[in-house]
Amino acid sequence: MFPGKLVRRLSCPTAIFVRRWGVQGRKMTGTAGKLFLGQEEAKKLDQVLMGDEGGYTLEQLMELAGQSCAVAIVKEYGVIKSGSVVVLCGPGNNGGDGLVVARHLVQFGFTDVQLVYPAEPKHQHFVKLLKQVENHNVPVTKNLPDLSSCKLVVDALFGFSFRPPLREPYSAMAQQVNDSGIPVAAVDIPSGWDVEKGPPSEGVTFTNVSMLISLTCPKPCAAKFNGPHYLGGRFIPKQFKEFSYFPFPEGTEVVIKL
Repeated sequence: MFPGKLVRRLSCPTAIFVRRWGVQGRKMTGTAGKLFLGQEEAKKLDQVLMGDEGGYTLEQLMELAGQSCAVAIVKEYGVIKSGSVVVLCGPGNNGGDGLVVARHLVQFGFTDVQLVYPAEPKHQHFVKLLKQVENHNVPVTKNLPDLSSCKLVVDALFGFSFRPPLREPYSAMAQQVNDSGIPVAAVDIPSGWDVEKGPPSEGVTFTNVSMLISLTCPKPCAAKFNGPHYLGGRFIPKQFKEFSYFPFPEGTEVVIKL
């Protein structure tokens, strides 16, 4: 159970401080008062959520995050039944979120979901997620499929712990998607971006990002994105909500459009 007074506002209205956890968020100018968590802050928050006080497992967080991303995609694009949706999954936790996204899109009624997963799963949980995807008749390949009928690409390659640049085979995939002009839904951050600064000055990154789905809290690079922006992942305790500066989903919603 979380202590009753974990969170307090600082006298300066540009930040919050989670007294016992040591996680500090910050507002950024020109971003309509949104709160952002930087790379190290986001790592620390994940550790807290999966620690003794948070009580979550990685598997729980991944399921909640992936489901919220799938819901956000439906809210923005509807259920796509004509043409394919290609989900690109990286080797880490962001890729695990993508595995969950693919399964939920099928459950929501998408008729042609394809998954690209170049890496070999490193943990048993990822093996199980792949099995779940395969049980939903989602084809899994290591290379990009034919994109001629693709309506949307989901970028679940790398998340907030990534440091540019994109490397092979992921940079080649990003370039192919860029050349196709297909819109991209980015999970947490667009792959190839610097989590603090946004698009890199050199190297390949996705240039057709049409929506961003931040998880837990927006990261600083989100200030450089001007398209539809959603916030998903309902696993922050109520005490955090009461003292934060950004909105949380209400009622039965699992995402909110910022």
